[in-house]
Amino acid sequence: MALTSTPGPRASRVTHASRVSHDPHASRDPRAPRASSREADGLAVASFVLGLLGLLVMNILLGPAAIVMACLALARSTARRGRALLGLALGIADLVVLAVLVTVNGTVSWSFGG
Repeated sequence: MALTSTPGPRASRVTHASRVSHDPHASRDPRAPRASSREADGLAVASFVLGLLGLLVMNILLGPAAIVMACLALARSTARRGRALLGLALGIADLVVLAVLVTVNGTVSWSFGG
């Protein structure tokens, strides 16, 4: 009772601590939502870059990686939704190019010579 009747720094700390501990929506780290958003945005950009590179080289590895990263970015509600969708489309295009190369040439590699 002495803490509540005498104002002082200790009383304000107790009151503040009790207020914070009873709030069910209070997060422990205020930067956590922003870090998750930045991570999702990074996944969206990475999926786009990997999908684009996969059209030129190593489409057997980069295509599926772009698809997985794009799906993760979309599931985490990225702010760069368009970039994630482009990464998804490019990843699928990588696999289509791979299927065409295997069908036409019978190989998984590019050949520019005649």
